[in-house]
Amino acid sequence: MPEGDASTRADLDARAGEIESAVRILRAGGLVAIPTETVYGLAADASNPAALRRLYEVKGRPLGHPVIVHIAGIEALPHWAARVSEDARRLAETCWPGPLTLVLPRTSAAVDEVTGGLDTVGLRVPNHPLALALLRAFEGGLAAPSANRFGRVSPTTAEDVRADLGSDVDLVLDGGPCGVGVESTIVDCSEEGAPPVILRPGGLTAERIEAILGHPVRQTSEGPSRAPGMLPAHYAPHARVLVVEDLEAARAEATARVAAGERAGLLTAAAMTAPSGVMALVAGATAEAYATTLYDRLREADRLGLDVLVVVPPAAVGVGVAVRDRLARAAAGSARG
Repeated sequence: MPEGDASTRADLDARAGEIESAVRILRAGGLVAIPTETVYGLAADASNPAALRRLYEVKGRPLGHPVIVHIAGIEALPHWAARVSEDARRLAETCWPGPLTLVLPRTSAAVDEVTGGLDTVGLRVPNHPLALALLRAFEGGLAAPSANRFGRVSPTTAEDVRADLGSDVDLVLDGGPCGVGVESTIVDCSEEGAPPVILRPGGLTAERIEAILGHPVRQTSEGPSRAPGMLPAHYAPHARVLVVEDLEAARAEATARVAAGERAGLLTAAAMTAPSGVMALVAGATAEAYATTLYDRLREADRLGLDVLVVVPPAAVGVGVAVRDRLARAAAGSARG
């Protein structure tokens, strides 16, 4: 819903007390789960090292793994970024608020607990009216990685957050289901004179970024410490995830798993008749719908008590690239854990 919509303003006015409570908690070093258009974030005062250490502890996140600082608008960039390239500014002006994180050279305001000790900081402006209202009321940056235990499936509803974190989070701001469903695209614009590099695909497509900049951008999976979400194993449910490109091969794999005595599910883009004994899960016919429902389907696999989830991914086009990235990391994470 557009931030300036009358009903949105009325809703924010009605929730002013809740926003004030969240601000008090954050200023006191507490943790608040916040909605964004991508996934729910676990927010802490980005300038408070003690609060950030608690955030890492609650998530079980490695201390050297950087977190993204959420800001209220482009005007906050000079506080956090020592240098903003022309490409970075063009992306920020065009895509914020939105599912874009820019990696830029840090200022002294970006403490090591935010940057993982790197000389860069990740910044973004979320496209959710409740998150923006909180950021403006807080008058500072909020570090807000996904509001779940580290390595597990990101939350796209307030109920997901409560199920994962329980009393470890001081307040959950319920902003409804997340519209994008996968995390932001991370673009590294930190190297002076070098073209931007997409470190993590996300809700903003590479095609859109290149159209805005007017030149190609490189994509890399090198890391994992360059940016959040780059570990080979991540976003994993308890059920094992198997990614199979061909539908008939996926049906055969799921059937074989059932024959071996396992509880198996089959996740596809469109509704289908599943093989006997296989649970059918539907992601959505378009890449955008697949992204929006992906994490809920991974969580559904656990709610159903599945041992294995066989997944047919979308094509590697548009946001489908981000979906395939998350599925590959979920498969690695579930195989490991």
